[in-house]
Amino acid sequence: MHELVKPTWRKWLVAVMGCLMVWLITPAQAQRKGREKEQKPTEGVRGVEESLFTEGMKFMMMDEPAKAVSQFQKVIQLHPENPAAHYAVAQALMKQNKADEALPFAQKAVQLDNGTNKYYILQLAELLVKQKRYADAENLYEELIKKSPENIEYGVELAAIYLFDDKPDKALAMYDQVEKATGMNEEIIRQKQRIYLKQNKVDKAIQEAEKLAASEPGETDYLLEGAELLIANDRNDQAVDWLQRALKVNSDLPQAHVMLADIYRKQGNLEKCSQELDKVFSNPNLEADLKARILSSYIKVGGENETARQSALKLAKELATAHPRDARSLAIYADLLVQQGQKAEARDYYVKAARLDKATYEMWGAILQLDGELNQIDSMLVHSEQALEVFPNQGVIWAFNGSANYFKKRYKEAVEAYEESRRLSAANAELMKSVTAQLGDVYNGMGEHQKSDEAYEEVLKIDPDNDHVLNNYSYFLSLRKEKLPLALQMAERLVEKNQNNATYLDTYAWVLYVMKDYAKARLYLEKAIQADKNVSGTIIEHYGDVLYQLGERDKAVEQWKKAKQKGETTERLDRKIATGKIYE
Repeated sequence: MHELVKPTWRKWLVAVMGCLMVWLITPAQAQRKGREKEQKPTEGVRGVEESLFTEGMKFMMMDEPAKAVSQFQKVIQLHPENPAAHYAVAQALMKQNKADEALPFAQKAVQLDNGTNKYYILQLAELLVKQKRYADAENLYEELIKKSPENIEYGVELAAIYLFDDKPDKALAMYDQVEKATGMNEEIIRQKQRIYLKQNKVDKAIQEAEKLAASEPGETDYLLEGAELLIANDRNDQAVDWLQRALKVNSDLPQAHVMLADIYRKQGNLEKCSQELDKVFSNPNLEADLKARILSSYIKVGGENETARQSALKLAKELATAHPRDARSLAIYADLLVQQGQKAEARDYYVKAARLDKATYEMWGAILQLDGELNQIDSMLVHSEQALEVFPNQGVIWAFNGSANYFKKRYKEAVEAYEESRRLSAANAELMKSVTAQLGDVYNGMGEHQKSDEAYEEVLKIDPDNDHVLNNYSYFLSLRKEKLPLALQMAERLVEKNQNNATYLDTYAWVLYVMKDYAKARLYLEKAIQADKNVSGTIIEHYGDVLYQLGERDKAVEQWKKAKQKGETTERLDRKIATGKIYE
């Protein structure tokens, strides 16, 4: 029943009812049109036909066109010269997407009516278009429009058919004719613009845009659309003029400032771009999400340009300050703070953003990464637990949680977290290696050396040159004084690859020390100290130990004292300084 509200249904009812009334009430009209030999239906026959017709219409209203066809065809059987019945059958068949079957009925309706009912003509034209018989459809429309000025409205449909038939100039002429008769029409202007642009007649398309803008001088939308048209056709200078015209109407028009900023951005004029963006970002009525998208685009274009970076940072700070409840705005500012090396402040803004939008995985990844770089283990533990509430199936987050627990010497919890990470990360080879290597560290901390060695060996099977494992495995073996040839082999491989890494040089030196090759150990410790002027207290303490074993005890005490000032030393250091001796 809802179909009745559509204009096509109203037209159909008008056409059918109009013809039906003529046929039922004044059948003699047919004779006046030259069909004197037609037999006039009896009253009884007319009653039956009327009933069948009404029943067919009812089925159409109930959206049962197949049943309607049956009723309308019965009318045709009773009265073959009834154009309304033929029209109705065609309409019902069209409802069933049976255009080919509908066409003969539509043609018959027009023929029987002698082309006087425009709805019959329009139906036939529609079916011809479906069959791509454009020339025939054009003829029907052209004749219809020629008959009466009031039919000029159908010029829009005729122009569309001309376009289907690849006759753009005829379509343009018809649009002009319709506009001359009915006045300026926005949709016609837009269609003409499309045609002109397809013909590469940009100036003509712009002229149409000018007609729209002139029709309503206070309507900025038309000016913005014209500017968009110019930008799309690489006429940025003209577009700037149009945008400035729009700003004269409304100086607080954010779209105009955004488009100007984009033009200046493409021209590489980042200063002017920044000025326009300032006007956008100072507008409290503009949505934060749009501002964020604009800023993201500006950041990408600015690239490594330091002036652009500083401008973006300023805008991002303004955005975050103006919209403290918008997660994306806060995250963009955090991104830029990271670029500037302001890691602590960046991490805090990420945390604020995550509180507003917990469901953004990348945000948690950035938070945990910065926690690690800032060596804030307590924060990493808290944040990883919060992230796992939202993303319990992400192996990376379990890995961060495992690391935090390991550094806190919560070994049992660390093992559980790392094992969960391994379970979830089977397809991530790099993460699997990293987590398995760290499991080796945890088991070593727990004193479960067999499990520790097995974890390290598992990594070395697939990555024999893994720096983390080569370093830690060899060092822990040296501390245990076990498998020293293996420890030496791994440490040698490590320093061959990393000849200027102080930590790795120290590991190799310490394996040599345990194997009592003090002279060679001294050589590599001195390389470590030379490679890094800010070496740890552990390395300096080791250097003192080697000097002691080589008989240079005064120098040894001197190095031990330096190590104490540095920190990160063994528990026996104070006793070594006090006595001048090493106690194994």
